[in-house]
Amino acid sequence: MSKPVSQEALDTLFNNARTYNSWNQEAVSDDLIKQLDELVKMGPTSANCCPMRVVYVKSEEAKAKLKDCLMEGNVEKTMTAPVCAIIGMDMQFYEKLPQLFPHTDAKSWFVGKEKFIESTAFRNSSLQGGYFIMAARALGLDCGPMSGFSPKKINETFFAGTSTKVNFLCNLGYGTEKDLFPRSPRLDFDEANSIV
Repeated sequence: MSKPVSQEALDTLFNNARTYNSWNQEAVSDDLIKQLDELVKMGPTSANCCPMRVVYVKSEEAKAKLKDCLMEGNVEKTMTAPVCAIIGMDMQFYEKLPQLFPHTDAKSWFVGKEKFIESTAFRNSSLQGGYFIMAARALGLDCGPMSGFSPKKINETFFAGTSTKVNFLCNLGYGTEKDLFPRSPRLDFDEANSIV
């Protein structure tokens, strides 16, 4: 039976967590990135389809390529982040279903059904993107998830020759309070929820 996590953990994951725009220059190791993946992949997706694919942009050469794909307002915070994760979605995720969902022929549910493929890939890679942010925070990293890029350029630069398309970007590192906006309001329960 699951038990509630500590208040400290809730604060780390939600209450005190922010979207960071400025970073100190402490490196994010490849080992930490691999630990992050080990957590993220445990989150549920429909039919265990796991469509998320991630490119971790760390090198100066790769960052230079990424820079040309960004809207102006996202350039500085992304170029100074230790890592920018390009969260993608594999539009042929169903090819992995015999491996990931072996007890039935789930691949046949998708073959030739482009709208179903697209909605499943987008929904579940977005869901995995949420796990990604929570897992990164749980490992002591700060996050800067964002839109504000050219999907066409990202796909051409980082996913050429593959069946993967970009969903969103997420800077990773250790945030500083420089350029940290005050927390924006949230909706009250009754504005966004109903219990029926």
